[in-house]
Amino acid sequence: MLSALIRLLVIAAVHANGSLAHADEAVSAPAAALRAKYAALQEQLDHSQFQKPLYLDSVEAGNRLQGELYGVLDDSFASARSSLKLASQWCDILALHLNVKDCRVSEAASPATISLYVGGKHDEPSAVVSHLDYSYRLAIDSSEYFQILLTARSGPLGTSDYRILLEATPVDRGRTFFHLSYGYAFGAAARLAMATYLHSLGREKVGFTILGRKPDGSPAYVRGVRGAIERNVMRYYFALVAYLSSRNLPPHEQLEVRLRDWFAFTERHSLQLHELEQNEYLDMKRRQYQQGTR
Repeated sequence: MLSALIRLLVIAAVHANGSLAHADEAVSAPAAALRAKYAALQEQLDHSQFQKPLYLDSVEAGNRLQGELYGVLDDSFASARSSLKLASQWCDILALHLNVKDCRVSEAASPATISLYVGGKHDEPSAVVSHLDYSYRLAIDSSEYFQILLTARSGPLGTSDYRILLEATPVDRGRTFFHLSYGYAFGAAARLAMATYLHSLGREKVGFTILGRKPDGSPAYVRGVRGAIERNVMRYYFALVAYLSSRNLPPHEQLEVRLRDWFAFTERHSLQLHELEQNEYLDMKRRQYQQGTR
């Protein structure tokens, strides 16, 4: 009887150790991959067009559009991790984007749901507003790496498979290396709508990737749908930075500082990101928050 009990305890211990090993592997593999990416991108980060350690790329493959941003935050990993792991925190971040009209969080079920209401740059009563329900998941959370994933099945004009990913790991000098990814799939209706926009209101808009040089020596920036996804990735990145920079202020001061910082960050890249004057953006966002945006 005793020997049988001992065997059962040994078997249970082996299975427990195996489960722990699998859990450790699930964390260590993506953490190692992100640190390897940091090492591989040193040249690009050190000589970035953004005058700070950032590297942006985009790809259009088949019916999917994807933007990838890698960079270094001056925040410590522990600070960034604690500030970004809740769904409610992400609503505060996403709502800074000028096209986000409202953001609401439901944590009644698991995973939590982040409902985004998006529309044009002007906040008009008759404007069309679209609704996306993002499923929020803190996929991995450890002292060396975290990964946050937001996914939405569908969006406006036949777009689908929305995916926002943020992963981060600590690096040298108390800083944090991160990867922010944003992408979605699109069908015929979305492709037609985007083509119409890019040949009319968006015909002069550019992204950030430099494809070459014009005859006068100035940069020839990527255009079209890749330019569009790059602009949105950067807008979400600036929202992330604006949120982090305000989090230690008194609560009643945080919103105004975030709004002003987000606008100032985007205006540094006005060629790509200018859409509204500062007073227009601030008035619109203050009104949205008063009406219920988190």
